[in-house]
Amino acid sequence: MITSRVASPCSDRRPKPLSFPKKTVGRRRGTIRLVPRRPFSARVVLFDWDGTLLDSYAADVRAYLAMFHALDLDWGLAELQRFYRPDWYQVYRAARIPRSQWQRANRLWRRAYSRERPSLLPGARAVIRRLGRRFKLGIVTSGSCGRVRPQLYKLGLRPQFATCICSEDVSLRKPHPAALKLALQRLRSKPEDAVYVGDTAEDIEMARRAGVRAIGVFGPFPTQASMRAARPDLLLQSIRDLPPYLRYAG
Repeated sequence: MITSRVASPCSDRRPKPLSFPKKTVGRRRGTIRLVPRRPFSARVVLFDWDGTLLDSYAADVRAYLAMFHALDLDWGLAELQRFYRPDWYQVYRAARIPRSQWQRANRLWRRAYSRERPSLLPGARAVIRRLGRRFKLGIVTSGSCGRVRPQLYKLGLRPQFATCICSEDVSLRKPHPAALKLALQRLRSKPEDAVYVGDTAEDIEMARRAGVRAIGVFGPFPTQASMRAARPDLLLQSIRDLPPYLRYAG
């Protein structure tokens, strides 16, 4: 069990622990196959960013809580965990932030997040290096270009990815497949030659709607239950478990 150490500036309630499911090998858990009979054959591997490769949950939470506090909202970690979605405007709706305040909320969140320095998830760098020798790699994220691309450069990862699609690159958000289709177009790849790796139900639905095989990984964000319900083609406990289940389609 991993316990969040993030404290709310607007609530004295203790953060609830985040429980991660135990790994099951070689059998089905419900209708989700955790270990496939044979590796997926692919030429292109596309990744979500936050929670899949980047350990950004604590940074995200602190930025949200600072923003809620500045807006004088009585929201803490428990509410954020309950209503978290990759599309932050859904969080704003759940928190009943008036639409007229959304741009201010964005500025407050960005200001708070600018003080954060999230690192990669354990094993992520090794996975990227290993897969980069055989596959063409890309990022498809709901995050903003102004945040994600500088993070890639600072972490020394930008050369590893042939494309990086961010929220500003398309008008429609996950789970709409527009961003994933744009990545495939830029990489001149067919959907059947690609896999998409993400940590949310929206990632899985987006991949399915684009005709791409969906691989789910458990990460730090509170999305494990919805990820199971989304029934990805493969569900892994950690990003570092990924390489054995991919084979280059030469």
